[in-house]
Amino acid sequence: MAENNQPVFSIEKLYVKDLSLEVPGAPQIFLEREAPQINVQLRTAGQGVDDGVFEVTLTVTVTAKIGEDRTLFLVEVAQAGIFQIRNIPEGDLEPVMMIGCPNILFPYAREAVSDAVTRAGFQPVLLSPVNFESLYQAQRQQAAGEVPVQ
Repeated sequence: MAENNQPVFSIEKLYVKDLSLEVPGAPQIFLEREAPQINVQLRTAGQGVDDGVFEVTLTVTVTAKIGEDRTLFLVEVAQAGIFQIRNIPEGDLEPVMMIGCPNILFPYAREAVSDAVTRAGFQPVLLSPVNFESLYQAQRQQAAGEVPVQ
């Protein structure tokens, strides 16, 4: 009986939920020699699917611009996973979904971004590792109205 209360965490499915790629200035933009400015944005969301089963989605948006107004490309990948999470204290569920699950999803999202950018005719974008724990803590502080100490 005690074994039924053991914490459970398992990956049920990993998949690309949405993928969008725009190259608004093609074909002229391919003549540019100036190095673009790369902007990366991350969003994480989670929701219950069934009892003890959750979907977590990590959305990565990468925009490459030359100057302020010329976009080379914009790629957005929503990498999702279905996770079985059971027998975890209620207070620990959110950190598992917002830190642990994105850590699993990120390498897949990074590969999808790199592949899409390469297929669009550009050099691959290699996303740096992300500390999802510090992002989560910063979001919690911001939601509580606290200012993080630098």
